Amino acid sequence: MHRKSKNQKRIITIYRPNLRHELGFFKTWKIMLQNIIQARELIWQLFKRDFLGSYKKSFIGVAWIVISPIVGILSWVFLQKTGMLKPGDAGIPYPAYVLIGTSMWGLFMGFFNSAKETLASGQTLVLQVNYPHEALLFMQTAQHLANFIVAFLINIIVLILFGVVPSWKMVFFPLVILPLFFLAAAIGLVVSMLSVLSLDVDKVVNVILGLTMWVTPIIYTENAGGELVRQIIAWNPLTYLVCSARDIIIHGRLYDTGGFSLCALLSFLMFMVSWRLFYISEDKVIERMI
Repeated sequence: MHRKSKNQKRIITIYRPNLRHELGFFKTWKIMLQNIIQARELIWQLFKRDFLGSYKKSFIGVAWIVISPIVGILSWVFLQKTGMLKPGDAGIPYPAYVLIGTSMWGLFMGFFNSAKETLASGQTLVLQVNYPHEALLFMQTAQHLANFIVAFLINIIVLILFGVVPSWKMVFFPLVILPLFFLAAAIGLVVSMLSVLSLDVDKVVNVILGLTMWVTPIIYTENAGGELVRQIIAWNPLTYLVCSARDIIIHGRLYDTGGFSLCALLSFLMFMVSWRLFYISEDKVIERMI
């Protein structure tokens, strides 16, 4: 039988309805950050399990990370050669331009899917084990980044083969893609919650994002198309975030410093709001999953 010393404090946790709603914004974020730090070992173990397990039953394995973007590039190059696609002057060989552009778009979509599948990916654990469920977001994101790093290294090799030397300012690439993560995670977290209520939400958002890719200058330049297309491109926040991630590698600069800064700030605020919304709504969302 163990006795508590006089100096040892007994921690009592009191649960009551809508407890999380009573927390202020800053306190909520502080609690979630502490949860992530405390769950770092769990995140690592889940990451290893899912990342390695995703390639165990595949003959080609990790090679799919390389094959998928190459097939995509060949399709865009074919359209360009046939004259069906007029991307404008990219300043570098078109295959290299579209490779980096589509890779940056794929990075955004990977962040979005990681956030969207936060609850679905760990549904068994969510329903059976008590742990900070926001850890699933970072586990999913880490898995996507691991895949992206492999493809990214191949992209750099391809650029060099086409005679394009990446800028030394590429070292700032991790900072430039942070707003991409914030925006994608903000949208994905909201979709992950609403999809529990209706599967149509997921389908609608996927359609919208699919259309958004066509008004983001990644397979063509911002000078291609008519005036209406250029205005849509200028009002598209992903233009500044995705293209800045591409341009920091190729040219060593941001696509548009002012536009990038504004979109980065808005993306961060959206992420903080959606993360808190995910935290305070988590219990009710899980009840719907049962």
